[in-house]
Amino acid sequence: MTSRAPASPSSLPALYGVIHLRALPGSPNYAGDLSAIASACARDANALADAGFEAVIVENYGDVPFTPGKVSPVTVAAMTRCCLAARVAAPTLALGINVLRNDAEAALAVAVATGAAFIRINVHIGARLTDQGIIEGKAHETLRLRKAFGAEHVKLFCDVDVKHSAPMAARPLAEEAHDLVHRAGADAVLVTGSGTGRGVNLRDLDEVVRAVHAPVIVASGATESALPSLRRSHGVIVGSALRVDGRAGGAIDVGIAKRFAEAFFADKKLGNESVPPPPVA
Repeated sequence: MTSRAPASPSSLPALYGVIHLRALPGSPNYAGDLSAIASACARDANALADAGFEAVIVENYGDVPFTPGKVSPVTVAAMTRCCLAARVAAPTLALGINVLRNDAEAALAVAVATGAAFIRINVHIGARLTDQGIIEGKAHETLRLRKAFGAEHVKLFCDVDVKHSAPMAARPLAEEAHDLVHRAGADAVLVTGSGTGRGVNLRDLDEVVRAVHAPVIVASGATESALPSLRRSHGVIVGSALRVDGRAGGAIDVGIAKRFAEAFFADKKLGNESVPPPPVA
């Protein structure tokens, strides 16, 4: 068991929007204008704030194919610039960092430099077979680094059975979720579908909610029509559904984002009034 309790649901935002950065310096598709990328990041952050979102996650989505381990220093520097632009544009939003594919050390470094509230870690424990090869969790390193950085206020949002991957060996989902929180120090558990923009399996979501004493957040495939079925979660992270074509990678449409936020909070209020909380093991 960890000595540090996970975050309480009341201490975390419930509605998170994702900013998909265009390709950064050093990646194959970089177009040569970091200033334009940072400006676009700022516009997206401002759109989310105007729409009523509570938090934003900035990720280097355009850096495909992703690095399986440590990213280049120039990626860390470029993400820091973009995240600072987002903070200036939308200071009321809680800021999160996701350095793809799985560089928690880089994410922590950017978080410390930009005053971010949390980082996302796709593989925090165990090992997963991905399109980048085998990725192993490094919870032991990440928690020690967070302590060394004096950044224990930075929450760890960790995926369970993360999208675009397969387990190296079959394991009950509830056990993996429990270990994420109670052995590896995750502050919140993220549940995804099999890929970007794909909805979660509701039975999996229920299993994770029952398994952990920590916030559980839906982190892929959230749409307005799906919101009533996601009430058992603490909140949602939404990316693809905020774009005009419903596909990840483009700019956030403020009109779509506003409608989503209004639907989310209306449904959340309805759920709080009419649906009892799910059982927690």
